[in-house]
Amino acid sequence: MNRAKRTAIFSTLRERMPAPETELIYESPFELLIAVILSAQATDVSVNKATARLFPAARTPEAILALGVEGLKPYIRTIGLYNSKAENIIKTCRILVEQHGSQVPRSRTALEALPGVGRKTANVVLNTAFGEPTIAVDTHIFRVSNRTGIAKGKTPLDVEKRLLRLVPDEFKKDAHHWLILHGRYVCKARKPACDDCPIVEWCEYTRKELS
Repeated sequence: MNRAKRTAIFSTLRERMPAPETELIYESPFELLIAVILSAQATDVSVNKATARLFPAARTPEAILALGVEGLKPYIRTIGLYNSKAENIIKTCRILVEQHGSQVPRSRTALEALPGVGRKTANVVLNTAFGEPTIAVDTHIFRVSNRTGIAKGKTPLDVEKRLLRLVPDEFKKDAHHWLILHGRYVCKARKPACDDCPIVEWCEYTRKELS
């Protein structure tokens, strides 16, 4: 896929959704961080239901730290892997209080040093909370990038590196949200809605299916 086609794809996605946003509900970088930690192997819908209970009761590192692991669990019990996530969140809150003045750091290195925070989570926080032109490659973005031909790769890191290299600069800040929402609602895993796809004319998957 050449630059002109990628530009056409992202221009079209931008026309359809000028200001894309995460579907996670949050009011601060810290709340976003907690929500993204909880979202591993869980849906945004289930995370929002849990944080709707948690955040009114505790929405700062100090408040969640005061709950402790056992006090936190009842709020997130409906989330998969909630036991390990509760432990990671408490450890993360302690580090934020003791090492970062209770603020979410804007450094990738510092973010990835937090328990429960990997590269994908760090990318989401850097992009969504701080406006950095990062791209967090989840299963949706991995699938869309490979299926359409926007940026093919065998691993999420391969795809991320290619996206950062190949996506025109004007689209990088919002590319993460456009791709994830496109994968979630149009370019679905089992049955992509090609008939309703706004970028179908540039998609390599569609051309392959028709040939």
